[in-house]
Amino acid sequence: MDIETIRTVGIGLLVCVAVAGILGIALLVIMAAKVRRMNIPADANFFETLRFTPLSVAIGIDLLDLGFDFLAAPVSWLILDWMGLKALRGFAAFEALIPFTGFIPVMTIAWVLARLQAPSAKTL
Repeated sequence: MDIETIRTVGIGLLVCVAVAGILGIALLVIMAAKVRRMNIPADANFFETLRFTPLSVAIGIDLLDLGFDFLAAPVSWLILDWMGLKALRGFAAFEALIPFTGFIPVMTIAWVLARLQAPSAKTL
């Protein structure tokens, strides 16, 4: 590979990462009003909260993590706190702090697992 090819690939990756970060923030800001109106029990755990949460929030957190890698931890913490999704903050921040895992949609996978899990008596 020559230097020009490496530069082109690098610029392409930077553009993709920047777009992912911006889309993640935009998606979460758009969904904030809807999520803040939801009645999520205060004592709901991580998976119970995910059952109430729209898929777009999980995708937004994953896009944010892809775009900002470990710098997404404080941003996702603040956004989830602002949305009232306190049970998701710690997991999202911890996952964002692990470097080079941004391309793995962990929150979306967790959302799917939460939907497949049998609901507890609290969520019925």
